Amino acid sequence: MDQALLRSLTPSVLAVLVRRGADFAAAEDAVQEALVEAVRVWPADPPRDPKGWLITVAWRRFLDTARADAARRRREDVVDTEPTPGPTSGVDDTLALYFLCAHPSLTPSSAVALTLRAVGGLTTRQIAQAYLVPEATMAQRISRAKRTVSTVRFDQPGDVTTVLRVLYLVFNEGYTGAVDLAAEAIRLTRQLAVAIDHPEVAGLLALMLLHHARRPSRTAPDGSLVPLAEQDRGRWDTTAIAEGVGVLQAALARDRLGEFQAQAAIAALHADAPTAEETDWVQIVEWYDELARLTDSPVVRLNRAVAVGAADGARAGLAALAALDDSLPRYTAVAAYLHERAGDPATAARLYAEAARKAANLAERDHLTRQAARLNDHRRR
Repeated sequence: MDQALLRSLTPSVLAVLVRRGADFAAAEDAVQEALVEAVRVWPADPPRDPKGWLITVAWRRFLDTARADAARRRREDVVDTEPTPGPTSGVDDTLALYFLCAHPSLTPSSAVALTLRAVGGLTTRQIAQAYLVPEATMAQRISRAKRTVSTVRFDQPGDVTTVLRVLYLVFNEGYTGAVDLAAEAIRLTRQLAVAIDHPEVAGLLALMLLHHARRPSRTAPDGSLVPLAEQDRGRWDTTAIAEGVGVLQAALARDRLGEFQAQAAIAALHADAPTAEETDWVQIVEWYDELARLTDSPVVRLNRAVAVGAADGARAGLAALAALDDSLPRYTAVAAYLHERAGDPATAARLYAEAARKAANLAERDHLTRQAARLNDHRRR
């Protein structure tokens, strides 16, 4: 049994059922039953058209359930519209499912979970493990999301910006749990890039590839974080970097700059530098200026302060930082880094310790604590 084939067909089969009038939750239940039936039947009697077979069986399962449920008796007028087996086109349906799962009526966390479940084909247990939450909690989250999108007309989905935000959130969840969400986000974004010709889809794919290329060098054997400047660049995935740069160049050539393209350009400049010392920080600052213009994001301006500190000196970086709200996430950590570069280890150690107390996760907290300890040890010598 080709599990990869079943997984690849699931989104488009689900989309067909929803488009034909099934509400989202009932459609997914029907598709899951069809998949179970496929696992049982196909080894002995493989269909000529696997997708058409799944659509037919899933639709029949949906209709059987609809008939048995008095609350859904109104759906009986669709009995005669059962799709016939045969070749079917799934690109548009699958794409529509992306947009439905990323509808603005959903919270970001619910949209991410629903996308992984319906388009990614992951089980509720896998998603729960990836998010490090109980399976029951994730099941409730996905059920609420299904109920929400069941009230949304299939021809009124969210826009591409929302879809890209959801995929970016999936990617940024990182690599915890039993499912590699970063790799899953890249897989989903590749599918979207095939289905829709949009420079920001390409920009997001390039950004993911360029960041993912550095993954092997981001942690030490003991699991501790390794800052970019200290990473072993020989361990970076040059194939992924080359692909990311190529995708980005093609997107930029269309002269429709968006924030994901700008972020990818910054990542490409980091990837292009043979050593940390050879990084083109002046160009990176210029790209951060573009990104700030596009997003007006205080987080972008915070990262820009780091780049200014590298390009024009730590004092210039601190001046850029002073214009920002000190309650921003990672503000204190950036201040500590710039004070250390400016030759003020006492202030830097104090700020590193303060930043560690505010850290959002254990790995970041441990890294900042070690930075504070390193500076304090050096001062005592």
